[in-house]
Amino acid sequence: MTAESHLQGVEISAAQFFEIWHHYDSDGNGYMDGKELQNFIQELQQARKKAGLDLTPEMKAFVDQYGKTADGKIGIVELAQILPTEENFLLFFRCQQLKSSEDFMQTWRKYDSDHSGFIDSEELKSFLKDLLQKANKQIEDSKLTEYTEIMLRMFDANNDGKLELTELARLLPVQENFLIKFQGVKMCAKEFNKAFEMYDQDGNGYIDENELDALLKDLCEKNKKELDINNLATYKKSIMALSDGGKLYRAELALILCAEEN
Repeated sequence: MTAESHLQGVEISAAQFFEIWHHYDSDGNGYMDGKELQNFIQELQQARKKAGLDLTPEMKAFVDQYGKTADGKIGIVELAQILPTEENFLLFFRCQQLKSSEDFMQTWRKYDSDHSGFIDSEELKSFLKDLLQKANKQIEDSKLTEYTEIMLRMFDANNDGKLELTELARLLPVQENFLIKFQGVKMCAKEFNKAFEMYDQDGNGYIDENELDALLKDLCEKNKKELDINNLATYKKSIMALSDGGKLYRAELALILCAEEN
């Protein structure tokens, strides 16, 4: 079955949701925009009409919002809000625990307990299980394993069997995902290490809140198209959620600012 045919369903399975997302996010950047988004809207309308179904109120509001402009952008969370998806699977995207970037970063620290910089399949399974428990939902272990595998397929952009910070951050709505903005300002390892040493002014091996403030101000000035200095406080609060008692070590800051080198 094609992604368009999945859109005709009254309820979409987790696997079908993954196929729809993968099809329309054709460049794999973690969101639909431009032609991707317009293609999705057009085919959604066609699929519902072919199936003899009207657009749901959520779909109609979505089409009204994004159908008349070419500069919209949606992520997986926004897509989950309009498609009739399996209830338990949908909860992963609606969980209030992940309502802001700061909450997300704190959650990341909890599950990346070994500070490895990624979450493996077992850690991800625990993460999903806790999300369901917070929503007072219980599912069989086999279903949880299925969801874990689908989440890995959905978010694991480099297919290494584990999720990095920016990959798992796709659980956030686009407007809350400040990490998207930092994709365009990441540095190579050499540049990053030089910047870290420059802003770690007292040479104690970590950056405190004031030092991070100075670093982010300079980044905003140099990258005005990607970063808005008016959001500096939000950026800083979210990044400091990765810190250890106010101490932001090199490995944690690298998750935000250091580009992965192949």
